[in-house]
Amino acid sequence: MSAKTERTRARILAAAIELFVRDGFDQVTASMIAEAAGVSQMTFFRYFPTKESVLTDDPYDPLIARAVAVQPRELMPLERARRGILQAWQQVPEPDNDGTRIRMGIAAANPRLRARMLENTTATQEAIAHALQDTGVEQLAAQCAAAACLAVLHTSLIDWALDLDMNSTLSDRVRYALDQLTITKS
Repeated sequence: MSAKTERTRARILAAAIELFVRDGFDQVTASMIAEAAGVSQMTFFRYFPTKESVLTDDPYDPLIARAVAVQPRELMPLERARRGILQAWQQVPEPDNDGTRIRMGIAAANPRLRARMLENTTATQEAIAHALQDTGVEQLAAQCAAAACLAVLHTSLIDWALDLDMNSTLSDRVRYALDQLTITKS
């Protein structure tokens, strides 16, 4: 992505967040966002296919699927998925706590957006399950491993977004949550 493209995307995103916080998500239109960002509606839709996608866009599925696929095959599917997500998460820069938390908080507080977040989670779950299946894991085992990891990941993202104390980074919260899936002998 070029520097100009990144700046335009960031400008649109910042304008959208400002409007969502000030006026409420449901009262803001794509044309209002475009106008506030100083771009045409056509430009807005080149960067974001819908108003909702400003808050729910998730470009990381291919990165996560690749990271899951390269985990050692001798590991159980759940552990392969868990480690793959953690590995992929380390490759993504730590998000700006304030901006990301505000975006996620807006989405978490709106039932329609929360449903959209779950749709994105389902797409990620499918990408993980396919990565496991492509490396020989049986379909049900792959789906179960992916679903467990994504349920934990989604829960940690919502928890972090709604934590007003902001006493941890998103990466810390994700690692902690995924660690809850670690099985150890007692």
